[in-house]
Amino acid sequence: MNTHIAAGQDQRLFSQPIMTAVVVLSVTACVIIGVTGSAATFWGLVPILLYAVLCVWGLDIVLATGVALIAAFAILQPVPAEVGKMLGSALSENVTQIGMIAVLGAGLGEVLRATGVANNVVTGVLGLIGQRSQRFVILGIMLAAALVIFMLGTIGGALAIAAPILIPLATRFGITRRATAMAFLYGGCAGLALAPFAGSNIAVMVAADVGYLEYVTYGAGPLFILSFVLGFPIVLYLQRLAARENDYYPPLDDTPEDVSFKASRQATAVFVLGLFATVVYALYSRGGIAIPIIALPLLAFLTGTVGRNAPTETLKQFYRGAGSVIHLFLLFWMLSTLFNVLDELGPLEAIATNFSADLTSFSPYMFAVIVAFIGLAGVPGASAAVVVLVDNIFGDMAGQAGISTAAWIIVLIFASKGDTYGPFPNPNMVTCMGMARYDKLKYMLLSGWMLLIPAAVMYSILLYFVV
Repeated sequence: MNTHIAAGQDQRLFSQPIMTAVVVLSVTACVIIGVTGSAATFWGLVPILLYAVLCVWGLDIVLATGVALIAAFAILQPVPAEVGKMLGSALSENVTQIGMIAVLGAGLGEVLRATGVANNVVTGVLGLIGQRSQRFVILGIMLAAALVIFMLGTIGGALAIAAPILIPLATRFGITRRATAMAFLYGGCAGLALAPFAGSNIAVMVAADVGYLEYVTYGAGPLFILSFVLGFPIVLYLQRLAARENDYYPPLDDTPEDVSFKASRQATAVFVLGLFATVVYALYSRGGIAIPIIALPLLAFLTGTVGRNAPTETLKQFYRGAGSVIHLFLLFWMLSTLFNVLDELGPLEAIATNFSADLTSFSPYMFAVIVAFIGLAGVPGASAAVVVLVDNIFGDMAGQAGISTAAWIIVLIFASKGDTYGPFPNPNMVTCMGMARYDKLKYMLLSGWMLLIPAAVMYSILLYFVV
């Protein structure tokens, strides 16, 4: 036993200098790339490749993000004032707002716990589903994530509403944080693929000039089915692995903080009604992630007040919950800046433009496959932008090559949705991880690849028959 522990310690000590050397060499290479003007080529993707490697290697996610951001700046080589402007402008970006929503959701979750609402909601859900198996609850979490994201058309805003309810349920049934995060990813992204109001989905329908039914039939429907048929057993497998590592949520504290039973029931009623009103208004207004930024603190204040909390006590509870995940805000802020820098470098557009002339020599099937994978290598998370970019660069060529409408739908949806599962870290993946209060991006990436590879095979087969 002691020999095994010592070997593990030696391995960690040995890996740290190697990791440091890789980081130093990579950043140095990025400086050279910037100096030589090679940013608008494949070499412009080095920061995101480095990010993926460091995350799989096991480096802390916030530190890995910071290193990738430094590498991206090393290529762009802006003056210090420009760096400050980019960091400042990233605060208003959607990706950073998702980080803020994760923090606000954790604050609401603590108020729900302290007022007894979380326990009441979980008890009510358990009463509805009965003493079902752990597998049934995992499938229920996937379906719930899919449904709410399908309705709202946004992963961050929808999970911010659903997570405070689903996490206590996962805790009660002994579902690990890793399994919960992947249930959010597989179920949520399946719902996002079908969401009629999601911007990237609308972009695919406009670019391919098709209606929603054709979009679902050839593009989103197969991905939705695969996400559950394959994703569910993967989540069960991850649950078994993570359970061996004791990767559980902290036990629920079912005792409210000096709240009477009557006040707790009233607070629960107000929270449920407020949540319902929020969902209805979000559907009506299509406000996206802007709605939870207002709704989450408001729900926390209303719930705490009806639960007989003094305003100062509600604030303390909210701060306590939000403070426990403040690192997520820093993470998403750096991610937003990183993706903006990658967009500024423009490696995908340059690669696609330089490579487009050679595509005419390929068969229609190979043309479609190559374009789909070029889109997959775009800036992670910029789904709607990738659809527009791919269609603008290759759309006319696709028509000349005789690519069918069904095949073009598949190309666009794989190019825009495939990057959710990999090969690089992306906002949707990190959002699901953050909302589940999980912090091991390594396993999120590996699990994403477990669905990305079968999805690539599935769409390649479908393309063969419809191209």
